[in-house]
Amino acid sequence: MNRRTALALLFATLPALAQDARQIVADSESRLRSKSERYEGTLEVINAKRNVSTKRWQYQRLGAYGDSKTLLRFTAPPEVKGVALLVINHRDRASDQWMWIPAEERDRRIALQDRSTRFFGTDFSFEDLEERDVDQFDYTMAGEESINGAPCWKIESKPRQAKSSQYTSSTLWIRKDNYVTARVDSFNKDRLIRRVTYTGIQKIENIWTPTNVEVLDAARNSRTILKLEKVEYNVPMSDADFTRDALRR
Repeated sequence: MNRRTALALLFATLPALAQDARQIVADSESRLRSKSERYEGTLEVINAKRNVSTKRWQYQRLGAYGDSKTLLRFTAPPEVKGVALLVINHRDRASDQWMWIPAEERDRRIALQDRSTRFFGTDFSFEDLEERDVDQFDYTMAGEESINGAPCWKIESKPRQAKSSQYTSSTLWIRKDNYVTARVDSFNKDRLIRRVTYTGIQKIENIWTPTNVEVLDAARNSRTILKLEKVEYNVPMSDADFTRDALRR
């Protein structure tokens, strides 16, 4: 095979590889589809000095992945109890977000420029609490690699111009056996900003569900470990449960 033929074959496979990468991510998202979701979560926040603080929240979600509404509310400890976040996800643009702080007796909209900040003392940023719609990103296959012993596709993701993001790129590891995302590394240029690792995968109501989520803030060298409990899918909910009035309750 001469050099020209080899190059022609390489370039011919590039669109297919990109499409395969996008399809894998789309399939991963589609397997998470449910009409609604609810769980209780315990969060252990571990700072750089290894001091640990514990929080709890309740989470509920309604609608198709990437076009859904979510509401999470802290239930403990007392100093954060009642603090809540409403996220309205959109397929074609950044989400709308409002936070309710009982002590202030008002809700406030989270501006786009503030989405990179930490959410109320955890290592999640406000942006991390959005859902990623497949059409807001471009994907390329970066190879294969195992995470925690599970063979994965390794996929590079870059936000499209219309997507407002603190991250210039992310690397996704998606398991080959069940299409669950095993890890996401998110970067600003070449600098790692955040690493999210998903473990404790269980099949709940026919949906493969990670029940442990660890978030590493690379700059702060701090971690938040979220443990999901009492996970339920397709529970009765309505749009009225995801409004600013509901946020203030």
